[in-house]
Amino acid sequence: MRLAERLKGGSSLLIELAYRTVLQVTWPERAPFGRRRKNTVQIVAIGEILWDVFDHLETLGGAPLNFSAAAQRLGNQVALVTAVGDDLHGTRAIESMAALGLSTEFVQVMPGKDTGTAVVTTDTHGNASYFIKRPAAFDEFALNDAHLSTIEELHPEWLYFGTLAQTNQPTEETVQRILKKVPSVQCFYDMNLREGHWNLPLVQRLSSLAAILKLNDSEAEILFRLTHPGEEFSLEQFCRHWSEAYGVDTICVTLGGQGCVLFKDNALQRFHGFTVKVADTVGAGDAFAAAFLHGFGLGWPADETATFANALGALVASRAGATPPWSEDECRKLIAEQG
Repeated sequence: MRLAERLKGGSSLLIELAYRTVLQVTWPERAPFGRRRKNTVQIVAIGEILWDVFDHLETLGGAPLNFSAAAQRLGNQVALVTAVGDDLHGTRAIESMAALGLSTEFVQVMPGKDTGTAVVTTDTHGNASYFIKRPAAFDEFALNDAHLSTIEELHPEWLYFGTLAQTNQPTEETVQRILKKVPSVQCFYDMNLREGHWNLPLVQRLSSLAAILKLNDSEAEILFRLTHPGEEFSLEQFCRHWSEAYGVDTICVTLGGQGCVLFKDNALQRFHGFTVKVADTVGAGDAFAAAFLHGFGLGWPADETATFANALGALVASRAGATPPWSEDECRKLIAEQG
């Protein structure tokens, strides 16, 4: 029996409420992908799309989806490569993506597969943890030669990916095929380690592809202790080791409400965070990543890029859900007030 057939009235209503919330917001109109606009970055994202399941609500999420929605809202052009199941979750996911202004050209519908879900729990500080059922539809997508040629014609400047979907070997191989087809594209690796959905060799392989690596301070410490047992940990030591070992030009480590540190040109800089009342942190890091790549891709100075990313991450954390309504003006206002 398909998931849509198993859902009872209460669950269906919760999905409907979350879905209507997306549709009620007016997002910027999406321009045709590949037609370069002023002050935009061309991005292809690859990975999971899933529903974040809270106690009394389900909202559309998955780091690549959240990132893509935020990057698109900033005026960039984003194509998300992913898959959903032929179920109610999948139908609503595609409709919600369209409402968010995202292209659904590369969203495949997988017969007989369930759209991904992540059961989300938050602690007293609003920090989220996830239980993700695998395999899911996003583990099943595949790009043929025609798809790859279409991606090549888009002339993307950046390829965004995380870790979770790459634990499925065919997905990791798909990333390699895109890089072979579009050798000029640069990689943004948004690490996002989820318990039970990563391994060190995979993280090392993906790091070696990255021009920009983004992770949080806890992830940095875990990786440092795995690769340098017995040595004293510091963020600077981690960044220097990881940059040298895997050739990563730019490493950004997020510090939650405390801001971020940026390692670039063999120097570490710290940028303060912004004070907000946290609703939940789901999607905040993804919005940070979108804002950071937006600024970096447009050639902004490092301090402006990091400050803007910190502000947008804080703004999203102050609102419930992974893709809440926000505007760039609100972000600029927060910077003016607290910057």
